[in-house]
Amino acid sequence: MTTDMHLGFVGIGRMGAPMVERLLNAGYKVTIHDTQPTALASLAAKGASIAASPKAVADAAATVLVSLPTPDIVLAVALGDEGLALGKAVRTVVDLSTSGSQAARALAEGLARHGIESIDCPVSGGVAGAGKGTLALMVSGPRASFEALQPVLGVLGKSVHVGEKPGMAQTMKVINNLISVTALSVTSELLVMGVKAGLDPDIMLRIINAGSGRSNASEDKIPRFVLTRKFDFGFALGLSAKDVRLCLEESEQLGMKLRVGDAARRLLNDARDKFGNDADMTEIIRYVEEEVGVEVRGKAAGAK
Repeated sequence: MTTDMHLGFVGIGRMGAPMVERLLNAGYKVTIHDTQPTALASLAAKGASIAASPKAVADAAATVLVSLPTPDIVLAVALGDEGLALGKAVRTVVDLSTSGSQAARALAEGLARHGIESIDCPVSGGVAGAGKGTLALMVSGPRASFEALQPVLGVLGKSVHVGEKPGMAQTMKVINNLISVTALSVTSELLVMGVKAGLDPDIMLRIINAGSGRSNASEDKIPRFVLTRKFDFGFALGLSAKDVRLCLEESEQLGMKLRVGDAARRLLNDARDKFGNDADMTEIIRYVEEEVGVEVRGKAAGAK
């Protein structure tokens, strides 16, 4: 699988583009496809080959990676007209998307009918991690296939084998994402509360991060993207809402009610509905600010 230095990659978005660039820099030949031609030009200039369809990618490479926004798009790219399943060369499809366990099982079943193996490999670490090669990759599929993929996955970050069954890595990913967005949501709410009470947000974060309330949200997202008022973490509210929905749907299928997760979903959906799907996920705090009439502005943002 990985002795072949020719890879395919479908989905050249904010995450896909830096991953492809890293693969090119590592010496892989990469054939790419995306529905937006402008996304392909810079990578073509760096040596990537452009294919006209997912099938054309799968005609060129035995291992194809996909990084796509929704489960429906993943399944259409893999199993639809001109999809990967119709390719002549492809033997393994690695899904880097957050598509949920149900879609992962459907993907594995559909590809298996064409003699193609599906590997779930959702990633965590954001656009910065994709560029630096520090992503956390959760992988489910046959252990031997996981081991064979290590040269490729090692270019992108650190991988952990979650289990053999399709969908197990997707379950792990949506759990991780709900924990992350819940931490961001509650920290955002309470920072707004503190500012409303007259506290300085920079001092609040210093205390939170020195104590038991610290999280990735308080240590990274809020100081870098909220207190600065940049709101450019690089992950959209609409995609975050999709990830949380997938987790809540899976918990319901398991007969479990996620009370805290459901509260985070409501706040996230409210912010998405107000600011739009493309707004940055760190703008959750703006929804709470506007309700209360204060702004959580740190010294790094300068005077208003």
